[in-house]
This record gives sequence, C-alpha cells and structure tokens, in this order.
Amino acid sequence: MDTGGYAQWFRASTPYISAHRNRTFVVLLSGEAMDHGNLANIVHDLALLHVLGARLVLVHGARPQIDLALPNCRFHGHRRITDRESLSTVLGVYGQLRAQLEAFFSTGLPTSPLRNADIATITGNFIVAQPVGVVEGEDHLFTGQVRNVHANRIRAALDNRALVLLSPVGYSPSGQAFNLASDELAADLALALEADKLVMFNEHGYVQDDTGRNRTNLTPAQLDELLDRTQPTNAHQLRAMLRASRGGLPKGHLVSFAEDGALLQELFTARGHGTQLSEFRSQLTRPARLEDVAGIVEVIRPLEEAGVLVRRDRDRLEQEIDNFLVAELDGIVVGCCALYPFERTAEIACIAVHDAYRKISSKPGIGVELLRAAEQRARNSGIEKLFLLTTQTRDWFLEQGFTDAGTNELPAPRQGTYNYQRNSKVMIKKVEPKDD
Repeated sequence: MDTGGYAQWFRASTPYISAHRNRTFVVLLSGEAMDHGNLANIVHDLALLHVLGARLVLVHGARPQIDLALPNCRFHGHRRITDRESLSTVLGVYGQLRAQLEAFFSTGLPTSPLRNADIATITGNFIVAQPVGVVEGEDHLFTGQVRNVHANRIRAALDNRALVLLSPVGYSPSGQAFNLASDELAADLALALEADKLVMFNEHGYVQDDTGRNRTNLTPAQLDELLDRTQPTNAHQLRAMLRASRGGLPKGHLVSFAEDGALLQELFTARGHGTQLSEFRSQLTRPARLEDVAGIVEVIRPLEEAGVLVRRDRDRLEQEIDNFLVAELDGIVVGCCALYPFERTAEIACIAVHDAYRKISSKPGIGVELLRAAEQRARNSGIEKLFLLTTQTRDWFLEQGFTDAGTNELPAPRQGTYNYQRNSKVMIKKVEPKDD
C-alpha cells in the first residue's frame, strides 16, 4: 500500500469534507445500480458521507426489477402504465429493494466498513402525489407524479441525523398510492428541500458529447443543447437533473455505479469522476411584450402537441399579447399565463411552464407565481370571478383555490365556444376585492 499517496489524498480531501458537512444531498440509485455488484461499495461510500456530516436523502429506482416482475406492462413514452393489479406488484418490488438497502445500512460486523456507523434509516409518507391522468388518450391509471413534498418532515428527520430512504411512491389525500418515476421524484425532492447537491448514478457516469468525449462540467444550457443533439439512453434522467438545476439546484452530479469509488472521487477530489452541472438563475414575472411571442411559442408548443392546450398561432398571440403575463429567467421566457375578461368575469388560460423549469419547493413555483399575478391583474380590473377549462391539471387548480363547476356557469359567449369533444373540466374561483 502506498501510505504516502493515501495520506496525501486524505489531506487534500479536507476542504471537501468541511464543505459537505451539514449539506443536504439527494441521491438517486437507479434500478440498474440496485442490481449491480458494486452496490455494497456505493452504500459504504454513502455511509461515509453520512458519518462525515452530510444530510442524505436516498431515492431508489426499480425499472429492471419491475420489468422482470411484469413482463407485459404497457408504456406511454417513458412512463409505465400502472393498473390496480400491477400496482400491488410494483409496491412489493419497492418493499424488497427498500429492505435490501436498510439491511446494507444496518451492517455492523467488525470486518465491515460500516462498523460503529450506527445509521438510522427513516421512510414515510413524505410525498403527496396526483395521477398523471389521460395523456394522448391514454389513461395512466395509478401512475402518478409529485404534487407536493412534506419538506419540513424530511428536514426534521435529517436534523435527527437519520438517513431518509424513499421508494418512488406517493400518496393522494384520499389515501391512494401512486407509482412515480424515480428520477422525477429525486429532482422534486432536491428542489423542495433546497438541497445543495443532486447525485444520480448511471452506468457510464459521464455525459458524452456527440463526438463521444466525456464532459466533466456543463451548464444547464450546454446540457440542454447536448440532449437535443445526442438523445442518450438516460435522457429522461438527465432532463430531470436539468429541471432541478434550472429550478435553483446549486450542483448536480452524474456518477457511475459500475466503478468502485466513483462517488468519492467526484465529491472529494478537484479532478472529479463524473459530470457536474451547475448554474445560478434569477426569476421575474411581468406583463408580456410583442418580443416575447417567440418565447411563449416555445413554452406552449409541447403542451399543444400533447393536447393539453388549445393551439394558438403566432398571429393570434401577437393580437392577444396584452392579455398575457410571462415568467422570465435571465432574459428567457420560461412560463406564461393569459387573462381574458368577460365583464365581471375573466378566463384564466394558456398557463404553462417550460418543462425544464418546473419545480416543487417551499417557495412558490413559477406556475403559482403566474397565477397569482393573473389574479392580481383581475382584482385591479374589478373582476369578481375567474374561470378556467382544464383536461389534466384539475388537482393543481383545486390546490390553488378553484372549485368544480358546470358549463352553465360559463359566460354566455364562452358557452357558445365550449368544445364538447375535449370534455374539459370547468373550474371557478371568487376574486377577493382590493383592500380600500
């Protein structure tokens, strides 16, 4: 053993040990990582991080394990369609994997690196979920997405020096469990906890450019451009990290699960051993201008193509631009919302946030800020009631204070243009008057 080299490396790691103490890390172990022979070493490295004072929230995936248990499962894009029968199987797989990780962290034999570590793992109903709903005519049933994170409860567990271990499951207020995408959950957790780092494990550990070269450092803009050009197999994972970074995450790290010690090299050496993603951003909500039309088109186009929003051409947007509000990040339009008045009533429409910039956190998200700005504009104009039509985001609008209504409660001009083929839900909300 080269004791001199080891001592030098350990001394050089001291600044990183200090920098990571009391910092919050969200770590994603993909299902592929859970099956790999290096998993025990990864657990040992995570235990070392914990012992050195890092606050860890660990999320595991299970795609290959579920594929094995449910070989005939249907997919829509990257999402698994989870019916009631398959949900029971999925929850069983999650339970086995979580127990496997808990057993690893409980190891205390004299020959184990975890000797005297005494790591307590905590799990629980920290994630509020909602159904994905019907997308392109496909009902996703019990496949869900994160609606809210009980961040304060997780922080309390971390304050007590516990390691929080979560399966990709969320629960609705009605008591229903939903199957979640693990990479999306990890990104949402990082944002909700205002984590210092999001670490995701994959096989290669680096983002490669279109020439095959490993990229060790990327900005969100650079990663976005690379993803558009290269379309790697882990694109969905990288887009989740990209979303977190654009939502305010200080640093994201992609690390190999196949190489022993890759995590320690990435976090405790100047050279690293993976790809780091980092960029700071600031946000502004304001009335839209004509020069924002191109940005609005970029925001709403994916939702139009998915059938979530009614199509609007550029000419219409230019004519109606005075009805729009936009959210801007460093000069880039990342969200929009429109307000169309009907006497004492107004319609909230075209509320959209670029997928890469959506976030869930203790602070209001971009969509919430846009909605609040639209409500304030309505209040200032003497509007007494808001209404909207939605096909897939009813639960979110319920959370914002809207209630279900019938088409008969729409203003007469809007009743005449209601599209019964879309079968949109009608929702209303009373506008509180201005304070005198």
